[in-house]
Amino acid sequence: MEKSSSIHATDINIIRKKHMKLFITGLILLALIIVSGSITNYNHIDGLASIPAALQWLFANMYFSGSTLSRLPTVLRLLWETILISIVSTTTAAFFAMIFAIVGSKRTSVNGFLMYFAKLVASISRNIPVVAWALILVLSFGTNAATGFLALFFGTFGFLVRAFIETIDETSGDTVEALKATGATYPQVISKAVIPESMPQMFSWVLFMIETNIRSATLVGLLTGTGIGYLFDLYYKQLNYEMVSLITLAIVVAVLIIEAISNLIRREIL
Repeated sequence: MEKSSSIHATDINIIRKKHMKLFITGLILLALIIVSGSITNYNHIDGLASIPAALQWLFANMYFSGSTLSRLPTVLRLLWETILISIVSTTTAAFFAMIFAIVGSKRTSVNGFLMYFAKLVASISRNIPVVAWALILVLSFGTNAATGFLALFFGTFGFLVRAFIETIDETSGDTVEALKATGATYPQVISKAVIPESMPQMFSWVLFMIETNIRSATLVGLLTGTGIGYLFDLYYKQLNYEMVSLITLAIVVAVLIIEAISNLIRREIL
């Protein structure tokens, strides 16, 4: 009986500690919100109060007429171009990311120097935002599709290397050790054990990045003068809100369709 009471008291103390941690975390977040608002001169109450007026303007201006629909083929053509650039940049980055991940994973690393070098390259690539890559590459390559491709490639490459490394590290070491015990060479271990076991999760990460890059490609297009982002920027600067709303709707529908297809494929492979 005394032992049961002691266990019950211990559980209560654990719950109280968790509640206290949550309470302290909430206070810290509230303090950060207040401090950040004070530093940036942003009034949260005024911001919330402006939402109805913003929605009213949105519904009054962001619509399109029948004449605007005549330009839909142009919108779809550039949207398709944006989607293709996103897919090509992601799949190309995935190929190189797999090589770096194999070298950078503890389970498949050849030596320590190459492992840390692969992780360093991936970290640099990952921590530079896609927008920054676009701005840097515009200076070198100008405003063209190649610049958008490279910006998405570098941003995707760093992320996928890290994701692939974690995926390879989670693979079963028993299969690898069993193959090594039979005298299998390093390429055979990679091709027969590591890649087959990691491929479903890797493919899932590639699909996720395709979805992400379609969104990012719109912003990159604003900077590189390509794809649907260029068209959006063109009509936005002209204050042609009908075309802006049509382009925005097309992007949203495309992203939702691709996300649905991606989720369907994930359910089949995982």
